[in-house]
Amino acid sequence: MLAWIGRHYPGARVAEGRAGRRFANGLLAYFQGDPGATIDAVPWQASGTPFQLKVWQACVRSPSGRPLSYRGLAERIGRPTAVRAVGLANGANPVAVVAPCHRVIGANGSLTGYGGGLPRKRWLLAHEGAAFRDQLAA
Repeated sequence: MLAWIGRHYPGARVAEGRAGRRFANGLLAYFQGDPGATIDAVPWQASGTPFQLKVWQACVRSPSGRPLSYRGLAERIGRPTAVRAVGLANGANPVAVVAPCHRVIGANGSLTGYGGGLPRKRWLLAHEGAAFRDQLAA
């Protein structure tokens, strides 16, 4: 993740001190099998438009293992007709695992776009125990 961030956001850095340790420990715990409380508590800060930040914050409030649709996310932020804009905001998410846009899926439960690729999205959702239409397994 840090390598990806470095490639796409060359000025990004992980905070040092207590915040940096919380970030590293949260990610480590997430990938070692505790996808719930740990990743949702990782501190983060990103630059974006007010709309993007609203979308990413809504992703953070989406519980682990419980995906929602793009329309559901648009409704959650009070912009029910902004479904495509929500998708574009998620595509620009610089902290994709920490602001878990992978939890946003198609209205029919299928996997749809993800900057890290659909196989990675599938892995993240399966890691969290989420239910989704797995058209990739076929």
